[in-house]
Parts: sequence; C-alpha cells; structure tokens
Amino acid sequence: MQEIVGDIWTFHAQGEMVAITTGGLIDKNGVCSMPRGCARQARERFPGIEKVLGQMISQHGNHVYDLGNRIISFPVENSPYENPDTRLIEQSCRELVDLISRCGRDKIIVPRPGCGGGGLEWTDVSKILDRHFDDRFQIISQET
Repeated sequence: MQEIVGDIWTFHAQGEMVAITTGGLIDKNGVCSMPRGCARQARERFPGIEKVLGQMISQHGNHVYDLGNRIISFPVENSPYENPDTRLIEQSCRELVDLISRCGRDKIIVPRPGCGGGGLEWTDVSKILDRHFDDRFQIISQET
C-alpha cells in the first residue's frame, strides 16, 4: 500500500480505477444514499450511479461492486446516520483485493475509508488496510 496526496478525480480522469467510500442505505425507490464525500462527488459526476449501486445492494447486500466507468464501491457504513464500521471496512478490503485480482488491474486509488466525514482516525484505519493491501493500492488524501 502506498500513500499519495491529490484529487481522486484527477487520477480517474487519467484513466485510473478509483474506489469510492459508500454506505448501504437504500430509499423506497431503490436508490443508494450518497450524501457526502467522494460518493456524493461520484453521484454528481456520473448521474444514475446511485441507482446502479442501489440495485446491487438491494439484490446482493452491502458489498464492493464494480459500478462501471472505472469506479468501485467500498462500503464503510450501513447508513449515513451511523459511524463507519471497522468490521465493514475490513470486509471491503478483502472484497476489493479479490475484485482487483480477478480483473487484473495493477493499480487502484482508494480514499482513506471512514476518515473524512466518518470521523475515524487514520492511524487506526491504516492498520486494517495494511493487513490486506499490497502495492497495487494507493491510498489518497487531499492536499491540505
């Protein structure tokens, strides 16, 4: 795992695959709530992505999914009304490693899961990621 600084969407525009941290809340229309952070940014850039994710969660549960357009969901919480869950982050790490291995990608950009609006401490979350991620995984933080 490598740590980098920058804008996740700049890397995406250069052809890189990116993960977005997501929750599992689905409304009555089957749309996934993507209210903040990189999930909100993805929803604004890719109209309809919230419906794609909502359908996948409705059918298969709150897991890592390829959403198309080189965007991968990375669940960190079940609802935006609760704190990120480190057990869910651990599950998402395992699933992301599996997905990246199956699709043969040699790099993916991942934000610090649960550390922005979620309020988790990076020192705690990085220990979870270290157990699973190899040098294909670049963890991005925004410039300060």
